[in-house]
Amino acid sequence: MAGQMGRRGGASSGPGGLSFSGRELRDLLVAWLALGVAFTLFLERELRSIVFLQFQGLSLAAVAGTFAVSLLTVGIGFLLHELAHKVVAVRFGQVAAFKADYKMLGFAVLGGLVGFLFAAPGAVVHRGRITAREHGLIAVAGPVTNLALAVAFLVPFVASLLSGAGGFLWEVARMGLQINLLLAGFNMLPFGPLDGRTVRQWSTPVFLVVAVPSILLGLGALFVL
Repeated sequence: MAGQMGRRGGASSGPGGLSFSGRELRDLLVAWLALGVAFTLFLERELRSIVFLQFQGLSLAAVAGTFAVSLLTVGIGFLLHELAHKVVAVRFGQVAAFKADYKMLGFAVLGGLVGFLFAAPGAVVHRGRITAREHGLIAVAGPVTNLALAVAFLVPFVASLLSGAGGFLWEVARMGLQINLLLAGFNMLPFGPLDGRTVRQWSTPVFLVVAVPSILLGLGALFVL
């Protein structure tokens, strides 16, 4: 997600280039790691059993593998989505920075621990003069980036299916494909603070061209992959 902020918002970049403040780099790192932990807890039921002091069946190797897969798929999908917003915003002369939502990251980790996951790691906020078209392009950059990442993961996914290979690389490809399609579809919904609402307000044709396939592919990823 991306949104405009007031004049007193902290900035890490200026109109001529892309840069990151120390605070922004910290927020990106914390969000990436927290998402990895949240999805690992959500996917590893044996790890969640620690809450009830039950350690039977817990495999540290499996947990480490799931954490690595989560960082390479979920974490990267979320963060590149947000960074795409920033790159386009800076291109249009905006002051833009990613700000982590630590409360929502905490909820994500706790949710993963109890088997329910809702991830909202933060957002890129930007300020400066901007047109409706530029605002729409900033918004659509995130979901389009997720679609591009889905294509990148699709290649090894299909190759793994054809060769019958499994293991770590297959799981990275499968989960990377699924999560990026879900992110694109979810963020193109035209409601609340989601990117789809901003895109629709700017251009209904662009919204339809991006949203319809994104939402359909997201639903397919949810029920098929």
